[in-house]
Amino acid sequence: MLLSLVYRLVRCLFGLLAVLVRSDLSKDVELLVLRHENQVLRRQLGDRPRWGHVDRLWLTALSRLVRRRRWAEVFPVTPATILRWHRNLVARKWTFTDRRRPGRPCTRRPVKALIVRMARENPTWGHRRIQGELARVGYPIAASTVWEILHTAGIDPVPRRAGPSWRQFLAAQAHAIIACDFLVVETMLLKRLYVLVFIEHGTRRLHLAGVTAHPTGAWTVQQARNLVMDLGDRISGLRFVIHDRDPLFTSAFREVFTAEGLRDITTLPRTPRMNAICERVIGTLRRELLDRILILNERHLVLVLREYLIHYNGHRPHQSRQQRPPDIASQPARDLTDLRSIRRKPVATGTINEYHHAA
Repeated sequence: MLLSLVYRLVRCLFGLLAVLVRSDLSKDVELLVLRHENQVLRRQLGDRPRWGHVDRLWLTALSRLVRRRRWAEVFPVTPATILRWHRNLVARKWTFTDRRRPGRPCTRRPVKALIVRMARENPTWGHRRIQGELARVGYPIAASTVWEILHTAGIDPVPRRAGPSWRQFLAAQAHAIIACDFLVVETMLLKRLYVLVFIEHGTRRLHLAGVTAHPTGAWTVQQARNLVMDLGDRISGLRFVIHDRDPLFTSAFREVFTAEGLRDITTLPRTPRMNAICERVIGTLRRELLDRILILNERHLVLVLREYLIHYNGHRPHQSRQQRPPDIASQPARDLTDLRSIRRKPVATGTINEYHHAA
């Protein structure tokens, strides 16, 4: 760069010496030709010329040979241009390059490849779902980093969904709340099946109470009794049970829980957000499982839901639990040395993928 700058300045200097030894007439003629050529080029280009560093130095040197009052006529620059050049010089000088420190190390290529691989193998997963799956296999990474990697790869990171209402109440009482609701499933022969599910707010543990084509109040009461037996001593830590105003939730159903010391909370009419977590898990069941397969009959539905229940409680990460599944107390921490050992395991009839380290 410096050698090129010196070469061009010396070349211009020799050109100036050659002009000084020529006659005045030839100089005037060449000056007229150059002015006319400059005007033609300006009309054709339609824009101001861009001056390089050598051009600016040469114009500065030539300005010493011309009177100051004629600068505006001779030189194709304005005072504002000179001030801008000066500001650029100041900005280049005070860059504080000697004070800069290396920032956060970039994400390794194998991690980026694994993130893109998960996104392509699971089109319905967003950046936070992929972040949770990476944390599940022992590679913690920020959700924003996953978002940037997917965005750079041309994959939609899927924006976050809005959180539920009742935020303060649910956050304060999460470990003492269990909620329930009915899920409706249509079979291939258009037979309607009803699924009763319970979910614990604190651990996000999901319970499949039962599946039937003809739900009744007595059937719902029996499923509640079965759930109380399955919970065992854990029910002593619960204080509230939330459900909607479905007539299947009879007074006998409520008495099963009040006998265990739980307070029954019934949501307002047409207010599903009062039971937001249970409504959300029903949406998860539909998006991840039921909307992607055809259900043959009641037995088939029970088998599919039980297999998904194992995945949901034992593997699927949850944001509210720092990307831990309901049945896992802590996440394993692993070194980012060999990502090639990650293996995919299809579950729930192949509609969902789990990732584990190879044995």
